Amino acid sequence: MDQLVLIGADVAGIALLTWTYFRRHRRRDLVVAFLGVNVGVLAVASTLGSATIGAGLGLGLFGVLSIIRLRSTEIDQREVAYYFAALALGILGALPGPVLWHSLAFMALLLLAVLVADHPRVMRRHQRQELVLDGAVLDRVALVARLEGMLGARVHQVAVQRVDLVNDTTWVDVRYETVPPARRRGHVQTPRETARTSATGAGS
Repeated sequence: MDQLVLIGADVAGIALLTWTYFRRHRRRDLVVAFLGVNVGVLAVASTLGSATIGAGLGLGLFGVLSIIRLRSTEIDQREVAYYFAALALGILGALPGPVLWHSLAFMALLLLAVLVADHPRVMRRHQRQELVLDGAVLDRVALVARLEGMLGARVHQVAVQRVDLVNDTTWVDVRYETVPPARRRGHVQTPRETARTSATGAGS
């Protein structure tokens, strides 16, 4: 009976995970991958858990396969988190613990952690981009100032990946935080912005 409850919880959990992922990121191929991995792990781990073969062997094989899969496709770290959440849900659904509610609680905690951390409003101002700049920029201070002016944001970290002196380009990986215009460095407020700021201060 406990096994059926865990399988039902796994089905509900992976359905919520994949539906939320697709709604936020609209990538159908990974939805298929998440569902396939989850159901596959659930089926194989359930079989190995009731057989004489150690479950560690089967889970180790799935770990190797998951590494090969992750290295053979173009996915970002967010999608890696969804991928391993699908794996973990399948394992928790297949291998019941000594107390039923422990497995259910870990499933709920896993879903909560991934879905909340990936919510669009969580750290929404912090962004990352890889850019190719026109011109070979060797001065780091000038590079940061140029990026902040271009992005209209506060640059927290910039890594120069390549400076091409022949083609006169600079390849950078930049981490930045978007900020309101009034808080940007060197920004001069327009009369409309000044009036809005004064009205906000008076209302508070």
